Amino acid sequence: MAALGGRGRAVAALLRRAPGTAAAPGAGPRRHRHRHKEKWATTAPRIPSTRLALHHFDTSYGLHLGALWPSVRAALLCEQKYGALLNNFAAADHIPQELELLNATDFVSEASQKAQQWQRGAAVGEAATGCQEGSGESRTEMVTQAEMSPPLCTSSKIKCYTFPRGDITRFRPARPDALGLLDYYLMDAASLLPVLALSVQPDDFVLDLCAAPGGKTLALLQTGFCGHLAANDVSVSRTKRLYHILHSYVPKEVRDTVSVTSYDGRDWDQVKGGTFHKVLVDVPCTTDRHSAMEEENNIFHKRRTKERQMLPMLQLQLLMAGILAARPGGAVVYSTCSLSPLQNECVVERALDVAGAQFNISVHVEDLSHFRTLFQDTFSFFSDCRLGELVLPHLTANFGPMYFCKLRRL
Repeated sequence: MAALGGRGRAVAALLRRAPGTAAAPGAGPRRHRHRHKEKWATTAPRIPSTRLALHHFDTSYGLHLGALWPSVRAALLCEQKYGALLNNFAAADHIPQELELLNATDFVSEASQKAQQWQRGAAVGEAATGCQEGSGESRTEMVTQAEMSPPLCTSSKIKCYTFPRGDITRFRPARPDALGLLDYYLMDAASLLPVLALSVQPDDFVLDLCAAPGGKTLALLQTGFCGHLAANDVSVSRTKRLYHILHSYVPKEVRDTVSVTSYDGRDWDQVKGGTFHKVLVDVPCTTDRHSAMEEENNIFHKRRTKERQMLPMLQLQLLMAGILAARPGGAVVYSTCSLSPLQNECVVERALDVAGAQFNISVHVEDLSHFRTLFQDTFSFFSDCRLGELVLPHLTANFGPMYFCKLRRL
């Protein structure tokens, strides 16, 4: 077998010669074997970045998610589901009816209605007298549920339509109105949850520290409450995409309330620290769905190994800059589109330590568990997050992954 293989290599070497050239006298398999190995080494296909990503995910997420991982993995490798964020600035009053005829629903409004029902139920429970013994537990539950509603009520102007679980209908492309503003923005609906958690109030000064490509920035503007919005991204090319989103969806008078910059977000406190009511820190991450599906710009490419390994440090620095940018009493929401606890809870925990030890700043993690109850009909949540909330991709609700955690600077 070895001799046959040697003859095969010799024949292959002869066939690779340019046409019209003769073999040198005495040429044999041994003379060309080393050259052939060099040629093979230079043409062997490299391992695709997507395969490297999946191997990494199987090792780490298989341990972290346990029995949930196979279904999450299958969803990551299937087509992502989208939501249609309505553009309140466009003349598109007909869009809700059009989408409802397709069986799409506004999941934000549904959650707000649910929260209001809890409030009314709690009010009735408190007013009721002469209740039978044992009813106190249900009344306590209603009061607890009622306390869950404030984060949504202030963002009720946001409207985002999704198709029901298991429905894989696609939305049509966005269309311009008479003034050229597009009627809705297609995005992963789970990306709205960090914006809803931020709970923007009227006239808030808001910072979107890592704003590009612009979906969450646009959602912040849809609240109608930003007194001023600072949208920053270190990448100039990505900032151009942000400008494009703003010009496609937002009228000039509203764009004038937005300042777009390209600072290194880690240095933001040196630019304007301690001034914002609300700060969104949507950090660069392993972008798990993209990494599992796309070769282009994949962070698991071997040339980007060091960059990937340094991500948690970069994320910590950006979160610390966000905390320092918030005024006392201000809120910071940290978010990623990764399942990695090293990029999620661990970064938050480290930031709490650094804020106290190095800056003497006390930071409180707010409970967002009510999001699981309010949005359970739309998203699949991971129930075992130590801090914050995590949306898991699922074949019947293929949004995410999306991690988000709300911090309050005291």
